[in-house]
Amino acid sequence: MPSLFRLFSLLPLWLLHGVGAVLGWVVFLASGTYRRRFLANARQAGYRFADVRAAVGHAGRMVAELPRLWLRPEPPHCEMIEPERVERPWAQGRGIVFLTPHLGCFELSVQAAAHRWHAQFGPITILYRPARQAWLARLMETARNRPGVQAVPTNLSGVRQMIKALRRGEAVGLLPDQVPPEGQGLWSPFFGRDAYTMTLAARLVQQTGAIVVIARCERRSWGRGYTMHFEELPLPLSDSLETAVLQLNQAMEQTIRRSPSQYLWGYARYKQPRAEQAASAASTGGQVAP
Repeated sequence: MPSLFRLFSLLPLWLLHGVGAVLGWVVFLASGTYRRRFLANARQAGYRFADVRAAVGHAGRMVAELPRLWLRPEPPHCEMIEPERVERPWAQGRGIVFLTPHLGCFELSVQAAAHRWHAQFGPITILYRPARQAWLARLMETARNRPGVQAVPTNLSGVRQMIKALRRGEAVGLLPDQVPPEGQGLWSPFFGRDAYTMTLAARLVQQTGAIVVIARCERRSWGRGYTMHFEELPLPLSDSLETAVLQLNQAMEQTIRRSPSQYLWGYARYKQPRAEQAASAASTGGQVAP
């Protein structure tokens, strides 16, 4: 598998996306569980299959492009739309909490931002959980430890490092629609259905005064690279944690609706949280993201 991964990293992006699109449809047709979840999640958001069928291929593209993103030193071409929305908070000396849902090439969001801005504004800190398979853990370590990206462990120590980074006026990156372990989130509506939602993003903003910037990295057709869009929250986050979490869920919904054909509708967003590290996080009022 490592050799295959390295081989795929050398292929052009258009070919990787072509192979990935086929892979996406193979998995969709072969796995009844995945297919039912995909359709149910899209229906929950008000979409027919015809509206989001392209997302089947994009799920496969996400997998196929990983070797290119993880093993090549330079990120692929990514045009940034309205980068001033990122640069303005930094110019004010404020930290940034980058939020990226499971949409488009979310793996590239941190890489591209770090590649452009780390020399001027410092690294982007992310939480990192090593894979169980040794070969995959080594590959992921290579991907995470690149210039401008500071990977920290998924525990209280990692969260403290994120807080320190924000107070230094740096940035952190999170997937806010990822289901956190039990005791480290709140049940909050997401497309009209309660979903267990991390509180870490809201807590980081409330504790540091950082600015939320939503990054949406869309794939261009035929492997012609990517386009990154940046959005700001329409209103400041509430001081109420429950309300702030709801605000972020609503912001994620709006972002997904701008590009529903590239969202991972097959992700188990409404699953029950797993029991993990809940007691230690709750005892300090902290949050550990998965």
